[in-house]
Amino acid sequence: MKIKGYYHIFVLFSVGVWGATFVSTKVLLNNGLNPSEIFVLRFSLAYLLISVIAPKKLLADSKKDELLFICAGLTGGSLYFLAENTALRITLASNVSLIICTTPLITALCSHYLVKGERLRKKFVYGSLIALTGVAFVVFNGHFILKINPLGDLLTIAAALMWALYNVVLKRLDKRYSTVFVTRKVFAYGLLTILPVFIFEPFDIAADVFLRPAVIVNILFLGVIASMLCFIIWNIAVKNIGVVRSSNYLYLTPIVTLITSYAVINEPVTPIAMLGAGLIIGGVCLAK
Repeated sequence: MKIKGYYHIFVLFSVGVWGATFVSTKVLLNNGLNPSEIFVLRFSLAYLLISVIAPKKLLADSKKDELLFICAGLTGGSLYFLAENTALRITLASNVSLIICTTPLITALCSHYLVKGERLRKKFVYGSLIALTGVAFVVFNGHFILKINPLGDLLTIAAALMWALYNVVLKRLDKRYSTVFVTRKVFAYGLLTILPVFIFEPFDIAADVFLRPAVIVNILFLGVIASMLCFIIWNIAVKNIGVVRSSNYLYLTPIVTLITSYAVINEPVTPIAMLGAGLIIGGVCLAK
């Protein structure tokens, strides 16, 4: 039981870092990089680093497994980031932040039907509803603005579904391959499947951009910590405590984003947001 506790800490660390990536990505966007360029830079750096420690073999043990790795690269990499970032361009960020937090519920439903041994518990459903209410309070932070944009909102739901399917695919692979090998394959296929995007939106970053400290620091953070390290420990956690329990902690992401936004870019925190944070923590504890 003590060992299991470490895996919960792994998940909390990953969620904490991923909550801060929204602010980090915003800094890079403000420096002229587009979402696809940011994705390639962070995943390329992560791939190069993990290749040093990953097993040297390139291919999976079967064609079926290789197809599963392609699916993992698509769902946990290119399609997820494309859907989410495109949604951010055409609808309100608050809509995206709120809808993306349905990921644990969608993951639970997918796992219930697709993963052996993953059951949908009543406590999880009740805890999720409480946490989602808290998420709404934190996301709107005292300023309720809800503007329906069907395409943007559907893309956000698609992003949540992609991450849910990624975790389901992980459970199909984690018993036969090491976590490091699986993570490297995810980065590789994420990068390969994002390349067609550059036919329509060429990769074009001015050289002087990389001389800016803010750009270098945030690319290193996204590539080394948020991608390489967090994907490894997330995949370890999913392997050991299950898809549903790991995904449940994603409800905490808005709290981390709220704190980071306050600390880094001075965004205000209202009493409503603090109430929402309390509801999220209570909901996560109930759903565990």
